[in-house]
Amino acid sequence: MTDDKDTMEERWPEHYLVTEQVGHLLRKAYQRHLAIFQSNASDPDLTSVQFVTLCALHDLGPSSQVELVKATSVDQATIRGIVERLKARGLIDLSRDEADGRKVVISLLPKGKAVVEQMYPQGHVISEKTMRRLNPAERVALLFLLRKIAEDDDPEI
Repeated sequence: MTDDKDTMEERWPEHYLVTEQVGHLLRKAYQRHLAIFQSNASDPDLTSVQFVTLCALHDLGPSSQVELVKATSVDQATIRGIVERLKARGLIDLSRDEADGRKVVISLLPKGKAVVEQMYPQGHVISEKTMRRLNPAERVALLFLLRKIAEDDDPEI
């Protein structure tokens, strides 16, 4: 039990160092990962978010935008732009669902499938380079902890 003296100021250090906070460190790690992705991608015009979208289509087959949002954890507005860019590059196709004409179905075209399959080996290289400073136990721990942080079943958000 806490008393009235147990204020935020007493529980937290006076000097809040943003550079030592989880959000800042995650952002820096992600920026480093993105730089590694861009320098190792087999397609220099492919972004990491486009790649995850193509991978989702490769794994799931033809999908709606809602299904892609769920599969990729990319928000609706962003996925819309990604779909437009991938379509403009001839990697995906959009069509109307036969059962529900209002629903747009996104499909991977052969050129998109080729990009995904060329990128799979590079994906392993990218992950390896991102975690190269970690020993095997640290890699397992990092992936475990990231999955735990990423779980969206926390009612306190």
